[in-house]
Amino acid sequence: MRDAFVRALVELARKDKRIELITGDLGFGVLRPFWEEFPDQFTNAGIAEQNMVSVAAGMALEGKTVFVYSIGNFPTLRCLEQIRNDCAYHNANVKIVCVGGGFAYGSLGVSHHATEDIACLRAIPNMTVMAPGDAMEADACVRALVAHPGPAYLRLGRGGEKRIHETTIENFTVGKALRIHEGERVALFSTGAIYEEVAGAYEALKKQGLSPALYTFPTIKPIDRALIENVAQNFELVLTCEGHNVLGGFGSAVSEVLVATDNRKAKGLLLGVHDRFTEIAGDREFLRIQEEIDSQNIALKVLEKLRG
Repeated sequence: MRDAFVRALVELARKDKRIELITGDLGFGVLRPFWEEFPDQFTNAGIAEQNMVSVAAGMALEGKTVFVYSIGNFPTLRCLEQIRNDCAYHNANVKIVCVGGGFAYGSLGVSHHATEDIACLRAIPNMTVMAPGDAMEADACVRALVAHPGPAYLRLGRGGEKRIHETTIENFTVGKALRIHEGERVALFSTGAIYEEVAGAYEALKKQGLSPALYTFPTIKPIDRALIENVAQNFELVLTCEGHNVLGGFGSAVSEVLVATDNRKAKGLLLGVHDRFTEIAGDREFLRIQEEIDSQNIALKVLEKLRG
């Protein structure tokens, strides 16, 4: 996803000199194509994320489209007040880019586990929140955000994500989910890099005789209310899965729609990181198993819910 982000931004910056990229003293190997071609549109703000976001807000209020880039919690939780007061309050055209959502930096411990970011950012007025599931969705999100005015949060995986789409996504729209498979009885909703686990669960459930529908949600705010309402009225079970605390994130956004849906048929099943600090370190796959959001556990929980 990181490479797709930079490729798209470089292409767009060739046509729009208002695009600026600011980094918090990291990512130079990934960002190199941008700063080599557009040195006057690139700033290294140093290890000063709060200042970085305030600078971005000032640039945006002077007519720039500013992308702020850092990893994990550094561009989000560390400078939440600046995002809220400097960017969102002024509806400034600043796009906060986090690389390594969830457990992507799992071996570095809880300080690098970005598992509360969606909840914090989606609660801020004026903020658009996006979490692409693969490189093609990342490309589409960048292009959409350049055209979409106002503050936004783009949550990227660290790299190596399972490919969802083989070609460019046609008619991509902010706020709309993407259907990957049609199905019946069970609908699986995924956002971000956890898709590979949800896709694995989809295959496991097919072997059990089920035929789930599968959707990916590149946009968490605004959420695709119309799709959720339709699924809730026609399926027995809606499952959400995310590499994020089960409280306040993607599952909560979907649940807010479910509880307000008339003639709802579906039960809900929200899967995510348990509401606790992970006291162990390990790679992303290991930590997903500990939190029971790996493909095997997802499939088992679906079967248990249908039996219950």
